[in-house]
Amino acid sequence: MNLPPPTVQWLDDSGTAFRAPGADASRPGVLDIIDQTRLPQSLHRLHLSDQKEIHAAISRLCVRGAPAIGCAAALGLAACAQRLTTTDQAEFRRQLEHTAAFLNSSRPTAVNLSWALQRCLNCLTADHVPALKQQLLDEALAILAEDISLCEAIGKHGLQLLQPGQGVLTHCNAGALATGGCGTALAPLYAAHQAGYRLKVFSNETRPLLQGSRLTAWELSRAGIEVTTICDSMAAQVMREGLVSLVLVGADRVAANGDTANKISTYQLAISANYHRIPFYVAMPYSTIDRSLHSGQEIPIEQRSPDEISHCQGAKVYNPAFDVTPYELISGYITERGICRKP
Repeated sequence: MNLPPPTVQWLDDSGTAFRAPGADASRPGVLDIIDQTRLPQSLHRLHLSDQKEIHAAISRLCVRGAPAIGCAAALGLAACAQRLTTTDQAEFRRQLEHTAAFLNSSRPTAVNLSWALQRCLNCLTADHVPALKQQLLDEALAILAEDISLCEAIGKHGLQLLQPGQGVLTHCNAGALATGGCGTALAPLYAAHQAGYRLKVFSNETRPLLQGSRLTAWELSRAGIEVTTICDSMAAQVMREGLVSLVLVGADRVAANGDTANKISTYQLAISANYHRIPFYVAMPYSTIDRSLHSGQEIPIEQRSPDEISHCQGAKVYNPAFDVTPYELISGYITERGICRKP
């Protein structure tokens, strides 16, 4: 199976790539990501070590998908820490916290971003700066390695929902390009493909930035999985025609009650699935659950630039990047620990 090259990794000055702890923080390194704004036309990588460049790369969706954003932010923080010249431990921590807060402001909805950055800050116990830099890099690479492993687990658990020849509908991109590993919502599809299933996947185009037609279609077709791109507005018709019997989507944040924020148009997809009595499952790691938020009404929704959808000068633009699907419309949640089905 031909998965895309690693979406996120650490690259040291010798050109050695790391996706698990083992890199030496005394060797200069960079956050190494695929620039997803240039897919599928070209496969281009960015090497980042400046906090403004990393913030811009996350904001511009060069790296996107909640798990990948978390991994990138953690490795980006480690790269920025390497460039801090102070030898005073207190000053190092102060500058590091300032950098983490700045990176955290790049995308407001994906909880993995703040979760990964806070985890990196919490790991620091050493009593001198070089050791702190090493701890930070080790923790960031541990986050990446764990994401790779949990993606495989999500795929294994989600496989039990699939059958050979089944039609599956997905939205946006929750595959290898959105994570450190093989994906969340696409992980069961990859597991099914390895098991010899021949699925028929329908990929919503996902306007306005076309993550479904640009990214999901690219990586699934590259892996040899049959994929058909449809406009977002065609999903209900595809369901009505009986072409799909399962909907799989990812998540950027899940509230304590199960309400789920995902790419805009997921909500109406869930409504259509519910009407046609088609199971609607959300695939995500446990780190996507934000227990501090009681319901989806408290999830911050990112507003994107009007330039993404504006074609008529003078017209007002409303461009939320995400919507919230109420837990009542969700059949269950596929996580690295198993499937949590509604009673």
